[in-house]
Amino acid sequence: MKSEKHGFEAEVSRLLHMMVHSVYSEREIFLRELISNASDACDKLRYEGLTNEKLLDGTSDFAIDIRLDKDTKTLTISDNGIGMNKKDLISHLGTIARSGTSAFVDNMSGDEKSDTNLIGQFGVGFYSVFMVADKVEVISRKAGSKKAWAWISDGIGEYTISDAKKDCSGTQVTLHIKDDATEFLEVMRLKNIIKTYSDHITLPITLISKNDDDKAEEKEVSEKVNDGTALWARSKSDITDDQYKEFYHHVAHSFDEPATTIHYRAEGKIEYTVLLFIPSQQPADLFEPSRKPKVKLYVKRVFITEDCEDLLPGYLRFMRGVIDSEDLPLNISREMLQNNPVMTSISGAVTKRILTDLEKKAKKDVKGYNDFWNNFGAVLKEGIYEDFARRDQILKISRFHSTADEELTSLEGYVSRMGEGQDTIYYITGDSLLAAKRSPQLEGFKAKNIEVLYLTDPVDEFWMQMVPEFDGKKFGSVTRGAADLDDKKDDEKKANTPEIEALIAVIKTNLGEAVKDVRISNRLTDSAVCLVADDNDMDMHMERILKMHNKLDGGASTRVMEINAENSLIKTLAAAATKKNSVAALKDASQILLDQARIMEGDLPDDPVAFASRLSLMMTNSFS
Repeated sequence: MKSEKHGFEAEVSRLLHMMVHSVYSEREIFLRELISNASDACDKLRYEGLTNEKLLDGTSDFAIDIRLDKDTKTLTISDNGIGMNKKDLISHLGTIARSGTSAFVDNMSGDEKSDTNLIGQFGVGFYSVFMVADKVEVISRKAGSKKAWAWISDGIGEYTISDAKKDCSGTQVTLHIKDDATEFLEVMRLKNIIKTYSDHITLPITLISKNDDDKAEEKEVSEKVNDGTALWARSKSDITDDQYKEFYHHVAHSFDEPATTIHYRAEGKIEYTVLLFIPSQQPADLFEPSRKPKVKLYVKRVFITEDCEDLLPGYLRFMRGVIDSEDLPLNISREMLQNNPVMTSISGAVTKRILTDLEKKAKKDVKGYNDFWNNFGAVLKEGIYEDFARRDQILKISRFHSTADEELTSLEGYVSRMGEGQDTIYYITGDSLLAAKRSPQLEGFKAKNIEVLYLTDPVDEFWMQMVPEFDGKKFGSVTRGAADLDDKKDDEKKANTPEIEALIAVIKTNLGEAVKDVRISNRLTDSAVCLVADDNDMDMHMERILKMHNKLDGGASTRVMEINAENSLIKTLAAAATKKNSVAALKDASQILLDQARIMEGDLPDDPVAFASRLSLMMTNSFS
């Protein structure tokens, strides 16, 4: 077969341009990335070989070799893992294959200095090789296949794929080192990088170089350079913070710092070891629809899978790390893992431990916990909806913004601040914190110093349907039903004048079925008008979410319009409502009030063109 030329997709080209021109001070991460990829490839083949021995093709000892050649200025990293076929090479090396890399590209600003700093925040995988190499050759043969393929690129804009020869499955990556990166052809430099970043890799990493002390007797020297002991199997006292950090980088394929480390061994009827990390930054795939946990399952230090939905619940999918079981069989399949009693027991115990550690962190390190919550609270709250057994525990560690303080608050904190006689935890939902804060329905609650929680994550609408109360206090939406703000009867009589009664009648006549009712508001203090859901209707924000996802059966509900009898505009309209032909005279004004209320809720008027026309006409008349 002749060489086929392919162009990188646009996102990869942008990324490669930056890598080719990078002056990043920690370019050595390329070696960590390649070793990590090689380790993963070997783990995958070892697991697949448990159920299909033919794939192993006699391979029993997995290893990673790193060969340096100063004469040719090349560095070659080889493994005998799962390998890649032609389709895999195009998919993995020609497109944005990993969500973390995609997020890296999304964050690129176009400013080379700023973009270079981003390298330190994301693990950019294979593409990091172009920081040190001006040409890269990949030869790979997929397990179970007799055919090998070569992938070659200079990282500029194209790559070629052609037939190749390889004796066994696995991948060989050869880097042609740039003139300004020859430090990576020095044995001591490479050994230091491997010990720093990859010492925990359980496979033997062998460094092969030429002994050129005596040119006449030049020969190759091989040296195993990593410890090779599974980090999680070591005693905590023998592990440094830097070793934990580098293992996190390896297992999470990320370059941020771990915010929390959970490392322990469970002994008893079921034995297993846990080494888990909470990232300090959101993983780029955090909100992917699959919601799959990314914790790796090992059995007796042998990798099994990182695609086990039963290992941790979906609402803990931000966790990274490993769980190593002593009791599961080595040849267990993904299908056998489902509903396995050992897995169920491990999952339940580890989930409980994570939530307990978070509860401790919330008490001991308020700032650190608030940082965690800002990153992962929206995901953790999914457990309130899904996990009935742990609902109370998750509610206890949940945090919310509120009208009382700029800092996050717990539900316990809210209850402790409730006024005498208050039996409801008030909340408002919205698309964002800013939108919720601007809601007119809050005005009366703020005026009477009644605290309201801001619920601005989409999941809030769903778990709120499952949790009617907390600590004996019911939840109540400030956008649903009549607001019980203890108005005095005298205030009610003062507001309910004949003019206001007339205006209500006019608005009802003009709007007809567009509104469910029109009534005086005791929740508005500044705004002229707002919309609320009736007591038995769906919350307005929930309805908007369902409508966006085409999940709303039977169409949108009509809303109750509330008017502020003390507002100057409403008083002016009320005076006009008592005059002759007021229904016709106030027809446009009635519709504008409704459209104004819709806009304040973040919706569009039913007919934006008609709204603009009415508004223009009223402005013309007011100045004529």
